[in-house]
Amino acid sequence: MSLNPRISHWQGRRAWLVGASSGIGHATASALHARGAQVVVSARGEAALQSFVDQHPGASALPLDTARRDDVQIAATELLTQGPLDLVLYCAGHYHEMRATAFDLDEVLRHQQINTLGALHVLGAVLPAMVEAARGGRAGHLSLVSSVAGFRGLPKSLAYGPTKAALINLAEALYLDLHDLGMGVSVINPGFVATALTAGNDFPMPALISPEAAAQAIVHGWERGEFDIHFPKRFTRVMKLLRLLPYRLYFPAVRRFTGL
Repeated sequence: MSLNPRISHWQGRRAWLVGASSGIGHATASALHARGAQVVVSARGEAALQSFVDQHPGASALPLDTARRDDVQIAATELLTQGPLDLVLYCAGHYHEMRATAFDLDEVLRHQQINTLGALHVLGAVLPAMVEAARGGRAGHLSLVSSVAGFRGLPKSLAYGPTKAALINLAEALYLDLHDLGMGVSVINPGFVATALTAGNDFPMPALISPEAAAQAIVHGWERGEFDIHFPKRFTRVMKLLRLLPYRLYFPAVRRFTGL
Protein backbone atom coordinates (compact mmCIF):
# COMPACT_ATOMS: atom_id res chain seq x y z
CA MET A 1 0.00 0.00 0.00
CA SER A 2 1.39 3.41 -1.01
CA LEU A 3 1.47 6.00 1.75
CA ASN A 4 2.10 8.85 -0.71
CA PRO A 5 0.72 9.73 -4.14
CA ARG A 6 2.71 7.78 -6.74
CA ILE A 7 4.74 9.84 -9.18
CA SER A 8 4.11 8.34 -12.60
CA HIS A 9 6.21 10.78 -14.63
CA TRP A 10 8.82 13.50 -14.09
CA GLN A 11 8.60 15.44 -17.33
CA GLY A 12 8.18 19.12 -16.49
CA ARG A 13 8.08 18.64 -12.72
CA ARG A 14 10.05 21.30 -10.81
CA ALA A 15 12.47 19.78 -8.30
CA TRP A 16 14.68 21.69 -5.86
CA LEU A 17 17.49 19.65 -4.34
CA VAL A 18 19.32 21.33 -1.47
CA GLY A 19 22.74 19.83 -0.82
CA ALA A 20 23.24 18.55 -4.34
CA SER A 21 26.84 19.50 -5.10
CA SER A 22 28.11 15.96 -4.49
CA GLY A 23 27.19 12.49 -3.27
CA ILE A 24 23.59 11.36 -2.99
CA GLY A 25 22.14 14.78 -3.79
CA HIS A 26 24.21 15.19 -6.97
CA ALA A 27 23.36 11.68 -8.18
CA THR A 28 19.65 12.14 -7.45
CA ALA A 29 19.55 15.46 -9.27
CA SER A 30 21.19 13.80 -12.26
CA ALA A 31 18.67 10.93 -12.20
CA LEU A 32 15.73 13.35 -12.10
CA HIS A 33 17.19 15.43 -14.93
CA ALA A 34 17.51 12.29 -17.04
CA ARG A 35 13.80 11.65 -16.46
CA GLY A 36 12.82 15.10 -17.70
CA ALA A 37 12.42 17.02 -14.44
CA GLN A 38 13.26 20.73 -14.24
CA VAL A 39 16.07 20.46 -11.72
CA VAL A 40 17.41 23.22 -9.48
CA VAL A 41 20.47 22.38 -7.37
CA SER A 42 21.67 24.26 -4.31
CA ALA A 43 24.69 23.99 -2.02
CA ARG A 44 27.56 26.17 -0.86
CA GLY A 45 30.01 25.08 -3.55
CA GLU A 46 29.38 27.34 -6.54
CA ALA A 47 31.96 25.63 -8.74
CA ALA A 48 30.44 22.20 -8.18
CA LEU A 49 26.95 23.53 -8.90
CA GLN A 50 28.10 25.20 -12.10
CA SER A 51 29.75 21.95 -13.16
CA PHE A 52 26.42 20.18 -12.67
CA VAL A 53 24.57 22.76 -14.76
CA ASP A 54 27.19 22.53 -17.51
CA GLN A 55 26.73 18.77 -17.64
CA HIS A 56 22.92 18.88 -17.41
CA PRO A 57 21.48 21.36 -19.94
CA GLY A 58 18.32 23.01 -18.66
CA ALA A 59 19.21 22.60 -15.00
CA SER A 60 19.86 25.66 -12.87
CA ALA A 61 21.84 26.44 -9.73
CA LEU A 62 21.18 28.56 -6.67
CA PRO A 63 24.22 28.67 -4.37
CA LEU A 64 23.36 29.09 -0.69
CA ASP A 65 24.39 28.21 2.82
CA THR A 66 21.54 26.39 4.57
CA ALA A 67 22.77 27.69 7.92
CA ARG A 68 21.90 31.23 6.78
CA ARG A 69 18.15 31.61 7.06
CA ASP A 70 17.99 34.73 4.91
CA ASP A 71 19.94 33.07 2.09
CA VAL A 72 17.51 30.15 2.03
CA GLN A 73 14.50 32.46 2.06
CA ILE A 74 15.84 34.57 -0.81
CA ALA A 75 16.55 31.47 -2.91
CA ALA A 76 13.12 29.97 -2.20
CA THR A 77 11.36 33.24 -3.01
CA GLU A 78 13.19 33.44 -6.33
CA LEU A 79 12.14 29.89 -7.21
CA LEU A 80 8.55 30.28 -6.10
CA THR A 81 8.03 33.43 -8.15
CA GLN A 82 8.66 31.21 -11.18
CA GLY A 83 5.95 28.75 -10.18
CA PRO A 84 5.11 25.98 -7.69
CA LEU A 85 7.67 23.41 -6.62
CA ASP A 86 6.69 19.79 -7.18
CA LEU A 87 9.54 18.27 -5.16
CA VAL A 88 11.85 19.62 -2.47
CA LEU A 89 14.65 17.36 -1.25
CA TYR A 90 16.83 18.31 1.70
CA CYS A 91 20.02 16.29 1.42
CA ALA A 92 22.62 18.65 2.87
CA GLY A 93 24.60 16.85 5.53
CA HIS A 94 27.64 16.90 7.77
CA TYR A 95 29.29 13.93 9.46
CA HIS A 96 32.26 13.60 11.75
CA GLU A 97 32.58 10.59 14.01
CA MET A 98 32.53 11.34 17.72
CA ARG A 99 32.40 9.49 21.02
CA ALA A 100 31.51 10.92 24.41
CA THR A 101 35.09 10.49 25.60
CA ALA A 102 36.14 13.10 23.02
CA PHE A 103 33.12 15.40 23.17
CA ASP A 104 33.45 18.54 21.03
CA LEU A 105 30.56 20.96 21.52
CA ASP A 106 31.44 23.09 18.49
CA GLU A 107 31.39 20.02 16.27
CA VAL A 108 28.09 18.83 17.75
CA LEU A 109 26.53 22.21 17.07
CA ARG A 110 27.86 22.18 13.51
CA HIS A 111 26.00 18.91 12.93
CA GLN A 112 22.85 20.45 14.35
CA GLN A 113 23.25 23.56 12.21
CA ILE A 114 23.68 21.75 8.89
CA ASN A 115 21.69 18.55 9.35
CA THR A 116 18.72 19.82 11.35
CA LEU A 117 18.52 23.62 11.39
CA GLY A 118 19.19 23.80 7.66
CA ALA A 119 16.24 21.51 7.00
CA LEU A 120 14.03 23.73 9.12
CA HIS A 121 15.21 26.82 7.23
CA VAL A 122 14.20 25.18 3.94
CA LEU A 123 10.84 24.06 5.31
CA GLY A 124 10.13 27.53 6.64
CA ALA A 125 10.87 28.99 3.21
CA VAL A 126 8.83 26.58 1.05
CA LEU A 127 6.11 25.03 3.19
CA PRO A 128 3.55 27.89 3.18
CA ALA A 129 3.67 28.13 -0.62
CA MET A 130 3.52 24.36 -1.05
CA VAL A 131 0.50 24.12 1.25
CA GLU A 132 -1.23 26.88 -0.72
CA ALA A 133 -0.42 25.11 -4.01
CA ALA A 134 -1.79 21.83 -2.63
CA ARG A 135 -5.04 23.52 -1.65
CA GLY A 136 -5.20 24.83 -5.19
CA GLY A 137 -4.84 21.35 -6.66
CA ARG A 138 -1.07 21.08 -7.25
CA ALA A 139 0.25 18.98 -4.39
CA GLY A 140 4.02 18.65 -4.14
CA HIS A 141 6.36 16.34 -2.26
CA LEU A 142 8.76 17.04 0.62
CA SER A 143 11.63 14.64 1.26
CA LEU A 144 14.34 14.60 3.95
CA VAL A 145 17.54 12.58 3.84
CA SER A 146 18.08 11.03 7.25
CA SER A 147 20.06 7.84 7.95
CA VAL A 148 19.85 4.47 9.66
CA ALA A 149 22.12 6.18 12.22
CA GLY A 150 18.97 7.98 13.34
CA PHE A 151 17.15 4.75 14.27
CA ARG A 152 18.92 4.33 17.62
CA GLY A 153 22.10 5.37 19.38
CA LEU A 154 25.32 4.03 17.84
CA PRO A 155 29.02 4.25 18.77
CA LYS A 156 30.90 7.09 17.07
CA SER A 157 27.58 8.73 16.17
CA LEU A 158 27.18 11.05 19.13
CA ALA A 159 27.04 14.20 16.99
CA TYR A 160 25.49 12.76 13.83
CA GLY A 161 22.86 10.30 15.02
CA PRO A 162 20.68 12.70 17.03
CA THR A 163 20.37 15.07 14.05
CA LYS A 164 19.16 12.23 11.85
CA ALA A 165 16.75 10.99 14.50
CA ALA A 166 15.27 14.49 14.55
CA LEU A 167 14.70 14.37 10.79
CA ILE A 168 12.87 11.04 11.03
CA ASN A 169 10.55 12.45 13.69
CA LEU A 170 10.10 15.64 11.68
CA ALA A 171 9.14 13.72 8.54
CA GLU A 172 6.61 11.64 10.49
CA ALA A 173 4.96 14.76 11.90
CA LEU A 174 4.93 16.43 8.47
CA TYR A 175 3.28 13.38 6.95
CA LEU A 176 0.49 13.37 9.52
CA ASP A 177 -0.19 17.07 8.97
CA LEU A 178 0.09 17.19 5.17
CA HIS A 179 -1.27 13.87 3.92
CA ASP A 180 -4.89 15.02 3.84
CA LEU A 181 -3.87 17.88 1.54
CA GLY A 182 -2.63 15.34 -0.98
CA MET A 183 1.02 16.23 -0.39
CA GLY A 184 3.73 13.61 -0.35
CA VAL A 185 6.25 13.37 2.47
CA SER A 186 9.11 10.91 2.63
CA VAL A 187 12.16 10.20 4.76
CA ILE A 188 15.22 8.63 3.18
CA ASN A 189 17.30 6.34 5.40
CA PRO A 190 20.43 5.16 3.59
CA GLY A 191 22.89 2.66 4.89
CA PHE A 192 26.51 3.15 3.85
CA VAL A 193 26.97 5.10 0.60
CA ALA A 194 30.38 5.85 -0.89
CA THR A 195 30.51 9.64 -0.52
CA ALA A 196 32.91 12.24 0.83
CA LEU A 197 31.10 11.98 4.18
CA THR A 198 31.85 8.27 4.59
CA ALA A 199 35.31 8.31 3.00
CA GLY A 200 36.94 9.03 6.35
CA ASN A 201 35.42 6.06 8.18
CA ASP A 202 38.10 3.79 9.64
CA PHE A 203 35.83 0.75 9.98
CA PRO A 204 34.31 -1.73 7.52
CA MET A 205 31.06 -0.45 5.96
CA PRO A 206 28.71 -3.36 5.26
CA ALA A 207 26.77 -3.35 1.97
CA LEU A 208 28.46 -0.15 0.75
CA ILE A 209 26.77 1.18 -2.41
CA SER A 210 27.43 3.98 -4.90
CA PRO A 211 25.64 7.35 -4.92
CA GLU A 212 24.11 6.37 -8.27
CA ALA A 213 22.59 3.21 -6.78
CA ALA A 214 21.28 5.28 -3.88
CA ALA A 215 19.73 7.78 -6.30
CA GLN A 216 17.92 5.04 -8.19
CA ALA A 217 16.51 3.67 -4.93
CA ILE A 218 15.31 7.15 -3.94
CA VAL A 219 13.63 7.92 -7.25
CA HIS A 220 11.97 4.50 -7.35
CA GLY A 221 10.74 5.06 -3.79
CA TRP A 222 9.13 8.35 -4.78
CA GLU A 223 7.58 6.72 -7.83
CA ARG A 224 6.10 3.94 -5.69
CA GLY A 225 4.70 6.39 -3.15
CA GLU A 226 6.85 5.17 -0.25
CA PHE A 227 7.21 7.14 2.97
CA ASP A 228 10.23 5.29 4.38
CA ILE A 229 12.79 4.89 1.59
CA HIS A 230 15.66 2.79 2.91
CA PHE A 231 18.51 0.98 1.17
CA PRO A 232 20.35 -1.26 0.64
CA LYS A 233 17.70 -3.48 2.19
CA ARG A 234 20.10 -6.33 2.99
CA PHE A 235 21.60 -3.94 5.54
CA THR A 236 18.77 -1.60 6.50
CA ARG A 237 16.43 -4.49 7.37
CA VAL A 238 18.97 -5.66 9.95
CA MET A 239 19.07 -2.15 11.41
CA LYS A 240 15.28 -2.08 11.55
CA LEU A 241 15.27 -5.35 13.49
CA LEU A 242 17.83 -3.95 15.94
CA ARG A 243 15.51 -0.98 16.37
CA LEU A 244 12.87 -3.28 17.88
CA LEU A 245 15.06 -4.83 20.56
CA PRO A 246 14.69 -3.86 24.22
CA TYR A 247 17.72 -2.06 25.64
CA ARG A 248 18.95 -5.11 27.55
CA LEU A 249 19.37 -6.86 24.20
CA TYR A 250 20.10 -3.88 21.98
CA PHE A 251 23.21 -2.58 23.77
CA PRO A 252 25.03 -5.96 23.81
CA ALA A 253 24.02 -6.61 20.19
CA VAL A 254 25.45 -3.28 19.01
CA ARG A 255 28.67 -3.87 20.92
CA ARG A 256 29.07 -7.26 19.27
CA PHE A 257 28.10 -5.93 15.85
CA THR A 258 30.48 -2.94 15.92
CA GLY A 259 33.21 -4.28 18.18
CA LEU A 260 33.05 -1.02 20.17
